[in-house]
Amino acid sequence: MRFAEPNFLWGLFTLPLFALLFVYAYHRRKKLAARFVSLSMLPKLSTSVSPWRRLTKVLLLLLAIAFLFVALARPQWGRKMEHVERRGQDLVLLQDISLSMLAEDVKPNRLVRSRHEISAFLESLTGDRVGLVAFSGEAQVMVPLTLDYGTVQMVLRELNPGWLMPGTNLEKAIRKGMTLFKNSGGPSMHSVMILMSDGEELEAAAVNAAKEAAEMGIKIYTIGIGSREGVPIPLKDKNGGSVYKKDLQGNIVTTRLEEGTLQEIANVTGALYFYASPGEFQLQKVLTEIATLEKKDQSSDRMENYQDRYQIFLGLAALLFLIEAVVSERGRRRKQLNGRFS
Repeated sequence: MRFAEPNFLWGLFTLPLFALLFVYAYHRRKKLAARFVSLSMLPKLSTSVSPWRRLTKVLLLLLAIAFLFVALARPQWGRKMEHVERRGQDLVLLQDISLSMLAEDVKPNRLVRSRHEISAFLESLTGDRVGLVAFSGEAQVMVPLTLDYGTVQMVLRELNPGWLMPGTNLEKAIRKGMTLFKNSGGPSMHSVMILMSDGEELEAAAVNAAKEAAEMGIKIYTIGIGSREGVPIPLKDKNGGSVYKKDLQGNIVTTRLEEGTLQEIANVTGALYFYASPGEFQLQKVLTEIATLEKKDQSSDRMENYQDRYQIFLGLAALLFLIEAVVSERGRRRKQLNGRFS
């Protein structure tokens, strides 16, 4: 089992707070009643109220709230193999996750905005196989070519700087993308890469790699992210505060979009370069562009997305809320006979 929206599980930690609120409400009600009746008389006037029933109602409410949070987290399980035949292209997304992608000239920052735009881009696809490569100073295949867009989106949400070698190496990203095509039957005129980066390449070999990709029939569309003016790179210090990246001399390091290499990579492969300004991203324009390319028949045995099972927990929460509403705090009245209770 997995959760599609695991952040909602943090809500389970609020259950003790709800419990404290119920305890506070109980004592508050008792205090208000004491204004009109002495504490010694309260038990005699409320003999029909069952403490156990009251406790049961509170537990039912807490359990219902817990199930509600679990439902919001969208638990999923159950997958099956199915044969899918579609028409589309093979697309490999090359996502820069270097530290410079934390710059906030594109809100909330370059990387978060890229992830958001890619997610929307994936929702627009139909029949295209998609692979994902993350890169900084080195490159790593995150998802091989697949029709399972849900898996791509799930991995995409976890991409952050810091776990790959620092730097920006566009050559390694392109070559890693080329291996994806080779491992999936070889590239063709239907093979496309989409490279998203601020272009701060430390090496000069990226264009040569792009030329090799062009010889294999691969088009590389590039998207330059960020402003053309230098901006600082925000980081977190040991205490969780915000600081800016500095060099060895203590000067603040700035980053700006370097378009030259990105433009040349696109040109040598017969594709286009797009500038993602702070106010407008360009992935939808890329989608429009590649839609004009010829599609091929895609045939793939794939695992279906995990099936949503939140309905079970939502139903349990509703049932518990209903039971809590039906259960009364009052038990059967005890009748006093001959000075005794029976």
